[in-house]
Amino acid sequence: MIRIAHRVAWLCALAASPAAAKVDSASDSGFAVTSTATIAATPAQVYAALGKPGQWWSSAHTWSGNARNMSLTLRPNGCFCETIPAKRGAAVHGVVVYSEPGKTLRLSAALGPLMAEGVSGALTWSLEPEGKGTRVTKTYVVGGYIRGGAKTFAPLVDRVIEEQLTRLKAFVEGR
Repeated sequence: MIRIAHRVAWLCALAASPAAAKVDSASDSGFAVTSTATIAATPAQVYAALGKPGQWWSSAHTWSGNARNMSLTLRPNGCFCETIPAKRGAAVHGVVVYSEPGKTLRLSAALGPLMAEGVSGALTWSLEPEGKGTRVTKTYVVGGYIRGGAKTFAPLVDRVIEEQLTRLKAFVEGR
């Protein structure tokens, strides 16, 4: 019953997120979404900020209800983790599978309620210098079995991915 309540809460929070960026493709067995933003900072500064999700991730998209419980270690096998103090628990949202400081960070991650499904996900942040800033392209590709089909999740997940990139931009730019 608690898992269902968490899933419903997560989906409701997704629906309230800002407008989506781009669903690249979606089927019953998977989806791919992309979000981009230009951040007024160097690639090294943006990359370092990725390691501080507790300062920019949305609390609405956590199991604990508080983004300050989120952490991300920026090295292979580094954990994108969350402590859940009220339940004396924790969650692994993803694991770093590729890191190239200032350029690319890739995680193997089944985010939110997807972690209860039979899926794999690749979450990638690509950083490229652009003018006096950094163009960040965030992609999330998910495949596998999702009860009810993956196609219904794509636009909802797209909104969350866009929201997190918007929040990262605001954090790095000091807003």
